[in-house]
Amino acid sequence: MKSFSDLLIILPLALACWSPIAFAELREVVVSHADEKGVLQLYRMKEDGSESIQLTFSKHGCRMPSVSPDGKKLAYVEQVDHSLAIRVSGLDGLNIRTLTDGGMNLIPSWFPDSDQLVFMKVNPKPKQDPARNAKIYFINLVKGETRRLFTDKEQLKYSNAMPVISPKGDRIAFISDRSGEMRVWVSALDGSGGKQLSKPENNFHDEIKAPFEQKVPAWSPDGKWINPKANSQKEINLFIFIIFRAPQKNGVIHSKTKIRMG
Repeated sequence: MKSFSDLLIILPLALACWSPIAFAELREVVVSHADEKGVLQLYRMKEDGSESIQLTFSKHGCRMPSVSPDGKKLAYVEQVDHSLAIRVSGLDGLNIRTLTDGGMNLIPSWFPDSDQLVFMKVNPKPKQDPARNAKIYFINLVKGETRRLFTDKEQLKYSNAMPVISPKGDRIAFISDRSGEMRVWVSALDGSGGKQLSKPENNFHDEIKAPFEQKVPAWSPDGKWINPKANSQKEINLFIFIIFRAPQKNGVIHSKTKIRMG
C-alpha cells in the first residue's frame, strides 16, 4: 500500500490536477506540477501547455485545484507545517483565504452556486489508506459556516471520503467502506437515501494478488453519469475507469461501460 505522503503526490498529479475554467472560449486549465525546486505549485495555462502563469509560491506545495462553477474562485490544498489546509483565492492566485484550521483536509468540491463547497478531513493510522478514516465537511464561504455532513448514528460507523457535488447541487457522490471495500455511493446531502453504485464483478485481482478499490468519483455535466477511478492497493499504475448511470427517482442503476487503461 502506498504511504500517505506518496498519495499526496500521486493523487493530485494523476487524478485531480486538471480543472477546467468555466470560460470555454479561453480553453484554460489550472494544473498542479513541480516548480524548479521540485515543489508542487498551481499554474494557469492553455490546454496545450502554452501561456503558463504560476499562481502559487508555496514553501511546501499546493495541489488538488478546483475552479468554481462561475469561474471566479480557485479552491486548493496547501501543505502548511504538518497540516493540509483548504484555501480559496481568485483565479490570479490573489486574495487568499484559509478555510480550515489544522488537520489533513483534501479534495475540495464546489456547489453550483460557487459559494459553498465540501471536502474530506482524514485522520489515517500508520500505513493506512487515508480514505479508510475520513469524514466529509461542508463550508459556506458567505456565512463562514463549517459543519460535518453525514451525522446519523448509522452513517458514523463508516468512513466517507472524496465527496463530489452533483451539477444541480442536490446530491453527493463519495466513496465509503459501508459494503466492506471502498466503493462509490450517491445520496442526498444529509446522507439519506444512500445507494451503492459500483458492484464490480471481481473484488480481487488474481494476477497481482490485491483487491480493487474505487476513488475520486466525477459527475458528468448533466448529472446522469458518474466516473470513478479504480486502482489496486499494490499497483497504482493499474487503472480501471468505470462509468455508472446515476440513480434516477426510481432508484434504478442503468447500464455501465468499462474502459481499461494500462
